[in-house]
Amino acid sequence: MKRTLITAMSVFAFVFIMGTGVVSAHGPFQTYSIKAPFDEAVNDVENAIINQGLVIDFRADVGDMLSRTYKDVGGSKKVYKNAKMLMFCSAKYTREAVEADTSNIMLCPYSIMVFELAAEPGTIQVGYRIPRKNGSLASRKALLAIETLLDTIALDATGN
Repeated sequence: MKRTLITAMSVFAFVFIMGTGVVSAHGPFQTYSIKAPFDEAVNDVENAIINQGLVIDFRADVGDMLSRTYKDVGGSKKVYKNAKMLMFCSAKYTREAVEADTSNIMLCPYSIMVFELAAEPGTIQVGYRIPRKNGSLASRKALLAIETLLDTIALDATGN
């Protein structure tokens, strides 16, 4: 009984520290799908960020840039109907992360993507890159907190 309890606690601790994010075939991303007008979805993400007491530092219109330049770089089609990236940072979470490992500064600003594929109009994807949790235990805990923040924002924005 004691051995089973210790094993169960070890598994729980591993999952807690390493995180439970979905790693897709295309990389370490977490995305949520919704049916909504694109501008409404972007507004919902902006509000979810602000509701966390954070300030949006930059809005990148990635979709416009890719649509504008696809022929110039040998592209054959428009991939996105719309795509925006919202960038922001948290002094609290970043402070904890950099005190644990100074290289964690590279995670700030955090970003959340909102995109609509040209092939799937009306279906909006809201997602973020899952921070790679490595280094010391303190660093992994801090990075898990950042991932939880990003997930909370994405879930709030998508109503999931």
